Amino acid sequence: MSNLKKIIIDGIEVEVDAAMTIIQAAEVAGIEIPRFCYHERLTIAGNCRMCLVEVVGGPPKPAASCAMQVRDLRPGPEGQPPVVKTNSPMVKKAREGVMEFLLINHPLDCPICDQGGECDLQDQAMAYGVDFSRYREPKRASEDLNLGPLVETKMTRCISCTRCVRFTTEVAGITQMGQTGRGEDSEITSYLNLTLDSNLQGNIIDLCPVGALTSKPYAFTARPWELTKTETIDVMDALGSNIRVDTKGREVMRIVPRNHDGVNEEWLSDKSRFVWDGLRRQRLDTPYIRENGRLRKAGWAEALAAAAAAMKGRKVVGLVGDLAPVEAVYSLKTLIEGLGGKVECRTDGARLPAGNRAAYVGTAAIEDIDAAKAIWLIGTNPRLEAPVLNARIRKVWTRGAKVTLIGAAADLTYDYTHAGTDRAALLAAVQSAEATGGVVIVGQGALREADGEAVLAHAQALAAAAGAKLLVLHSAAARVGAMDVGATTEGGLVGALDGAEVIYNLGADEVEIAAGPLVIYQGSHGDRGAHRADIILPGAAYTEESGLFVNTEGRPQLAQRAGFAPGEAKENWAILRALSAEIGMTLAWDSLAQLRQSLVAAHPHLGRIDEVAENAGPALELRAPGQATFRPAVTDYYLTNPIARASSLMGELSALAAARAAAPLAAE
Repeated sequence: MSNLKKIIIDGIEVEVDAAMTIIQAAEVAGIEIPRFCYHERLTIAGNCRMCLVEVVGGPPKPAASCAMQVRDLRPGPEGQPPVVKTNSPMVKKAREGVMEFLLINHPLDCPICDQGGECDLQDQAMAYGVDFSRYREPKRASEDLNLGPLVETKMTRCISCTRCVRFTTEVAGITQMGQTGRGEDSEITSYLNLTLDSNLQGNIIDLCPVGALTSKPYAFTARPWELTKTETIDVMDALGSNIRVDTKGREVMRIVPRNHDGVNEEWLSDKSRFVWDGLRRQRLDTPYIRENGRLRKAGWAEALAAAAAAMKGRKVVGLVGDLAPVEAVYSLKTLIEGLGGKVECRTDGARLPAGNRAAYVGTAAIEDIDAAKAIWLIGTNPRLEAPVLNARIRKVWTRGAKVTLIGAAADLTYDYTHAGTDRAALLAAVQSAEATGGVVIVGQGALREADGEAVLAHAQALAAAAGAKLLVLHSAAARVGAMDVGATTEGGLVGALDGAEVIYNLGADEVEIAAGPLVIYQGSHGDRGAHRADIILPGAAYTEESGLFVNTEGRPQLAQRAGFAPGEAKENWAILRALSAEIGMTLAWDSLAQLRQSLVAAHPHLGRIDEVAENAGPALELRAPGQATFRPAVTDYYLTNPIARASSLMGELSALAAARAAAPLAAE
């Protein structure tokens, strides 16, 4: 029997799934129904009553369109499709009444509210508000909550839509927010006045339809109409979340998520959202040259000449950092291999097999998690390595998927079967696997030891035995793109550095470089790499240049420039192009467009933006792994890269997380 049902909304006939609610069916018909509590990614609360509609032939009163399914609608007297009206006089009067109720206790402090200009209540009041109120009693007020350093609260503005409560419990998996009291005494509060312990908490700022929850770091710095909005890609983890960067002049004022069902849905992790203050601090804005043990400022001509002189006729090695766009990696590889040198991107020692995309990316798309009945996590803590991906795993767990963890136990916000912490547990899982389908997710922590390739081979074997797909969860945004263009050396990082006389460090700040070789550092922040450098060439950060990034599932995405680099800093590909001319081996492109043409000609899949390619490659040879336990790749979520380490807010969050982990719990 067909599950489709016809329905007429405002004279438009649509055929929709009978399980849809009226509000969803209206969206299919292109009709927007106002709402405050309803959100398509959260459970239905049905408590704001703003989405009232008239069901013809139904009870003589308005119905809540978010809570009534199409299958419950009565057909016409001769079997005609049910009719719904969203703008009849009954509906208009009902919504005006609801709006009057909502504004009874609302403070109406729009001119000083940080949500002004982006407030759902403001917008709906323009359409359904009346110019007077019949309410004469004094307005009630509520005490503000302390939710931590990210979310500012003004609870007097709260309209009790409960979106924040539903998000924190359902998506983020924490139980620190709820509603207490009844009637006029009801209010949203936090349990025992706890601050929020989640790295997804910033999403409640976007969800709040009024000014009750706003961004604490962004508060009172800009108005939405002053901002230039740029759609781009996040690089704080390898998920490749789609974001919008809002700038005022040359400064990044805030970062918010964009919807992309295949990657981050509409959520964003707190590091990605609030790291923007790190783009202003510790910046490299002029070239430097080390003389007599001290760095001194230099001009571009002098610095490039010094770098070119150092590289000519020497054994040069290029190291690729975690935040480098594909164009810069391709330029570096072309230049250094032209000099007879080597380039390496696996700077954390991960044993990712070069040239075998099915092994270093896997065969799964992130969306495959949504349909999985079983998920295996090997040597990974996705709550720290990719919080938005972890929320997706939690979503399928709530639908009944079984999660098995092989590795260090951690609070992942959902229940899982802990199969063990070492390689023996992985071997046992391969032996006992049943063909259930699903996704096997391997973290970088599992691949960094000497037996990393053997671990990856057994993960492939587990996926094959279970009829599942494999997803290699990377922790560096630049890694997959660098692997795609072949920025690898036989023997990995150790093999590349062996006998190196000059190291060209393209933003690799997570590597300790021993004394000896001369180091040329190209990057955006004065971090570990710059401290070790002999020549510093200041580059642009990810919001300051257009670049390709390939995410953990192998999807190429285009990051756009939102602002300009500070001082003398230049775009990364342009620095390498200028240096190649100085060396006398000029790269074959003069513009980013020409560079991309060359890049796509060499690697055609990089031209297919926002497409996940079918990854091919032979299964790795099964060899016995060692005896070690799996160690997580990320221990301090907030301080994983130079931009985050330059951010004072990330430092504060890191200290809070450490204090929370160390705090003894009372035995009550």
